[in-house]
Amino acid sequence: MKERNCELYSLAPLRGYQGEDIEIVLPGNLTVHDIDWLSVWCVQYKHNFGHVMIPKDLDVPPALGQTKIATSSTPPPPDRDTPPLSKLELTNCKEMLEGRVQVQWEMIGEDIQIRVSGRIREDQYVAFGLSGREGKSEMIGGDVVVVAYNNRTGKFIAEDYYMSDYAQCDGRKGVCPDERVGGKNDAVLVHGERKNGVTTVTYMRPMRTNELGKDIVIPDTETSVIAAIGPLNLRGEANAHHSFDKTTEDIRIDFTSRNVHDCTNSLYNLPDTSDIKPWPPAVITNETTFTARIGPAGGKRGYTSITGQPAWGIAWYINDLLIPEITVKRGETYTFTVEGGDDQANPARYHPFYITDSPEGGFGQKSEENQMAQTVFAGVDRDADGYFYPTAAGRYCEWVHKTIDMSEDMETFENFFETLRLECDKGGPAKLIWTVAEDTPDLVYYQCYMHKNLGWKINVVNSAHMAMPLLSMVTTTFVISMLTFIR
Repeated sequence: MKERNCELYSLAPLRGYQGEDIEIVLPGNLTVHDIDWLSVWCVQYKHNFGHVMIPKDLDVPPALGQTKIATSSTPPPPDRDTPPLSKLELTNCKEMLEGRVQVQWEMIGEDIQIRVSGRIREDQYVAFGLSGREGKSEMIGGDVVVVAYNNRTGKFIAEDYYMSDYAQCDGRKGVCPDERVGGKNDAVLVHGERKNGVTTVTYMRPMRTNELGKDIVIPDTETSVIAAIGPLNLRGEANAHHSFDKTTEDIRIDFTSRNVHDCTNSLYNLPDTSDIKPWPPAVITNETTFTARIGPAGGKRGYTSITGQPAWGIAWYINDLLIPEITVKRGETYTFTVEGGDDQANPARYHPFYITDSPEGGFGQKSEENQMAQTVFAGVDRDADGYFYPTAAGRYCEWVHKTIDMSEDMETFENFFETLRLECDKGGPAKLIWTVAEDTPDLVYYQCYMHKNLGWKINVVNSAHMAMPLLSMVTTTFVISMLTFIR
């Protein structure tokens, strides 16, 4: 019994067993009559190391708690409006982000079981973990687990992340799941639930891992923790959060402690956030020269409202407008002066500009197969060895907040733009010159070569001189028809 208790909820590898009886308790209300087989399955190698078939007529008594026989001591069924409790009661709780996030935890052997609950939308996540700097709320260098309900897949997630930079993950740097940068997911999903606007995910993680470059050891004393709320992108990964959706104060937790009761409110009683009216989309027509710089995505009024896609927190500013919809003409030539950053070692300041048929962009972080499925019209070339490279990056210029992000307070983009100032690195811009081919599709996009969802639409129309022959033909046909009618 003692050995079994050590293994219960543990993430440590099981020891060898020989000549011993092993007791397996099926989760929830699942019984042996509901399954056909059990196997020893290796997740890493996707291999079955042994299995046993379960006969349908097998006589197995129910585990404690699974019997449906009611007695005088059987508690009444829970109220349907009351959030269900996990089978393992966690004795500690702490509130964060103005009570919108609650974190419960319990130390079990060398592991920590953590339950994160957040008053969030279905397309949002909660990130919680260790700060990148002790004594301060620091995202860079932080070791967090992102929990969410992915409404595209219908599954709950608990993903181990390491944040090396304030940038979208490009497969090497940025805010990346450990598995995308050569590590492993040390968070084990235990349970997930979505109810009445609250997402709750329970997971286990070890106090110590063997990935010192990506994971931080959880100390047995107080340590600084961080939390944030943000949107999931199309990959089901964490996108950038707003500045007001992250912890800024130094919050400290001793994960070995017991009976910490700092949660005073119910997440189910919190009011829903009020809807904010989006800014009208900007439009550019009858222009042949453009500037392309980086700027803030405009919070809930900007990029996401305009495109319907999650924003990374930054976006392209074309002629000092937030992702305007551009109209160009076939056969005409256009010049883009690009200042997206050319420092390849700093992904947060490296945004080459290109034109493509992809509504999300990010050509440089795609596989070769996915690259070949994308059509590029300008901004990408091949080197002598046949490898793709971007041609338009230039120095880095960014519209930044003079003080704080005031997008929620500004009803127009023009008013919001007054709260920004332009900061540029030394160096010069790049030039992208694009002559629109006759066979260019009616809709293409300007995007970032290294990151997804920074740009928007380019509408392609026929030029005036191309429409003249058609108009002439229609006029001639009309005149001939009239003459025929007169005769």
